[in-house]
Amino acid sequence: MAPHYVRSIFLFLSACLISFTPPCDGGNILVFPIDGSHWINIKILLEELHARGHNITVIRVSTSWYIPEKSPLYRSISIHMDEAMEDFFGTYLKQHMKEGASTMNFLKLTKDFLFMVSHVHSLWCDSLVQIFDDPNMVQSLRDSQYDLVLTDPALAPGVILAKYLKLPLVLNVRWITSGEGHFAIAPSPLSYIPVPGSGFTDKMNFIQRVKNLFFHSIIMIQQFMVGPKGGCDIISLLQEADIWLHMSDFVFEFPRPTMPNVVYIGGFQCKPAQPLPAELEEFVQSAGQHGVIIMTLGTLVDALPKEVTDEIASVFAKMPQKIIWRHKGERPSTVGNNTLIVDWMPQKDLLGHPQTKVFIAHGGTNGVQEAIYYGVPVLGIPLFYDQYDNLLRLQERGAGKILQLSDVNVLHQGSYRVNMQRLSRLHRDQPVAPMDQAIFWVEYVMRHKGAPHLRTEAYKMPWYSYYSLDVVLLLLTAVTLLLLSSLAVFRFICCRFRRKIKAKQNSLRPN
Repeated sequence: MAPHYVRSIFLFLSACLISFTPPCDGGNILVFPIDGSHWINIKILLEELHARGHNITVIRVSTSWYIPEKSPLYRSISIHMDEAMEDFFGTYLKQHMKEGASTMNFLKLTKDFLFMVSHVHSLWCDSLVQIFDDPNMVQSLRDSQYDLVLTDPALAPGVILAKYLKLPLVLNVRWITSGEGHFAIAPSPLSYIPVPGSGFTDKMNFIQRVKNLFFHSIIMIQQFMVGPKGGCDIISLLQEADIWLHMSDFVFEFPRPTMPNVVYIGGFQCKPAQPLPAELEEFVQSAGQHGVIIMTLGTLVDALPKEVTDEIASVFAKMPQKIIWRHKGERPSTVGNNTLIVDWMPQKDLLGHPQTKVFIAHGGTNGVQEAIYYGVPVLGIPLFYDQYDNLLRLQERGAGKILQLSDVNVLHQGSYRVNMQRLSRLHRDQPVAPMDQAIFWVEYVMRHKGAPHLRTEAYKMPWYSYYSLDVVLLLLTAVTLLLLSSLAVFRFICCRFRRKIKAKQNSLRPN
């Protein structure tokens, strides 16, 4: 049979199987998101769930700066929070950029970051108490008969609420209260799995493995600092989640052990680029053969210190490329004619434009996944969180470079683009699109009222049983007893034999 006939039959059968997937009537989904860039990606998932007929309720704080109270996608429940989280992140960032790169400054910034996350987590938990203390609110949540809770576990209140309401739990993750999600649920040997923040790859020498253990101890401290609130063991609650929608894939991630309830949806927010607005398209086309560089440092960074922006602008002004820079602060005094400064840019459409040659970014998960999807090499300026580790993975694969703006022209050359486009082909070559994967598993949990069969029982084991230390101790005890028994028997036989010889010698001795 001709190959094209086989392929046609295969595609027809695949379409039939997909059409026979059990339908999921419009369900009720309770969403507890996190603000900022985390909201931007979960909103894309909500748009798809809404389009498929699901009813969505979003819990937000009254001081939210990204999550609107009114939306055609959902109804909202607003709770009060005394302080805006945006203030904490902005303050931390400014302090972070003032510090040098010494070990003492690293430790100080790590301490400040842990205290900041702990304080924000406490604010969220205090706000959650408002719900628990309001019997009408609690009754309303119960009467709504939600099918599941969809939450971002970077902060834990959504996880706590799901436990309180006894609802199935789906996590939209990569990050939890104390680091990377895999470390809470999957075997994570520190010999070849780098701890977030370590700056290591999966190929570590002895000294790096020692340092990796040190970084893991910081995570343990973070679990303690951002851990139990109101008697809740956050890690145990996370381990009870039905599905983890993990925003990564193994084109990007280092190979590692995983679990059956982890679904990899890296790049789920990506789709073919749309045409640019006319004025922006004209600017992009004016770049000619040199192409365009786009720069953005994410949703949490409104403005860099003036001396930093002036230096960046002066470097840009000397480049032959055209620059599109998302920047909300004071306009740099050194900006060149080749640089367009904007408050907002259609990032995905620009990354998908053939004129875009380099993406200068902070290394957030969303931007990195989009750069991989569209095949654009990245020059990374990591600021905090997971950003250095994300960029390190691109650098390790020859698809990006960290920190130096002078490296832009290097990235413009062949190998980086070739490597990134190879990653793009690998990422796109999947049997099911990441968004379809995400929606399927959310609806799967709704259809089956959870997915406990995908969770391991290992979480319930004490640590000494998990590592079989009790078994090793038993075997060592048995071997030790066997050796001691054998030694005792041997000594007994030797003693008897010695006494017999001595008795025989005494009998032969003359009186």
